[in-house]
Amino acid sequence: MSTARVAILGASGYVGRELAALVAQHPELHLAACMGARAGITPEPPELPVDLAIEPLDLDRLDGVDAVFVCTPHGHAAPLVQEALHRGCRVVDLSADFRLRDPELYAATYGVEHPCPELLEEAVYGLTEHARGQLATARLCANPGCYPTSILVPLLPLLDAGLLGEGPIISDSKSGVSGAGQAPGRRNVFGAVAENFLAYGVGTHRHAPEIAQVAGTDRVVFVPHLLPMFRGMLSTLYVSPAPGIDADAVRNYLAERYRDEPFVRVFDRGQPETNRVARTNQCHIGVAAVGSQVVITSAIDNLGKGAAGQALQNLNAMLGLPEGLGLR
Repeated sequence: MSTARVAILGASGYVGRELAALVAQHPELHLAACMGARAGITPEPPELPVDLAIEPLDLDRLDGVDAVFVCTPHGHAAPLVQEALHRGCRVVDLSADFRLRDPELYAATYGVEHPCPELLEEAVYGLTEHARGQLATARLCANPGCYPTSILVPLLPLLDAGLLGEGPIISDSKSGVSGAGQAPGRRNVFGAVAENFLAYGVGTHRHAPEIAQVAGTDRVVFVPHLLPMFRGMLSTLYVSPAPGIDADAVRNYLAERYRDEPFVRVFDRGQPETNRVARTNQCHIGVAAVGSQVVITSAIDNLGKGAAGQALQNLNAMLGLPEGLGLR
């Protein structure tokens, strides 16, 4: 197709700014508009990392736009998505508004009724390596959360192949503070993060229903932690293999499943590190035996593969472009 015109809504946040930088250097996309999340409100600096100002939200500017990234908080995104679809745009939504298929589960998880439940069935959950067939014809992509991405990329193939035994699947997951977004809060200001480390949202985190829905099981025990660093994510999965399966079999299966995937690397030896995936769309996976158990580690950049990078990969798939285009 010819160069596609792209708009970013909610461009002043961390993820919106990442996307602006990616789209601006994409050879087949034109960054037509960068807007804030609300009409009549001009976002405060810092400016974008590209030569384009962030403007107040003006949905009329979506006329003639081919695709829209929506980078606003949950609850605010759904009406914007609905309007963009109405104007003929393809949409990648980076909020949580279209990840859960059950509107009652959404209401229970996020504390508000879903604004556009009629679109839930249409949305394609954009874990790209597992959804590209659906993305090719999709109007609406629900970009996965960062924690679910780090967990589901290594976990889904093993569940699908029946390589895991019964019992809990424990995910000990850790994120940099940018995962909480740009708005200041009690837990993401410097004084709370520096020289500190903690678990949070234990048993109540909003990503838990998303993980259970996509994994097709409620056996995942998800415990998130906050790291004293800006970006990066590491999930450590503790699993019991099925009878006759060991760590080598798990590693070999994951390596074969992702052999041709440019953004997933399964290590032959050693363990992933967050600084090796920083500012990339990569997911690095390591596998090790601890007695009869198997430990899987998964590292991503929460703003890259966990958000903006995967969103661009998904839009490439939706537009029929090579998935790696524009992704360094």
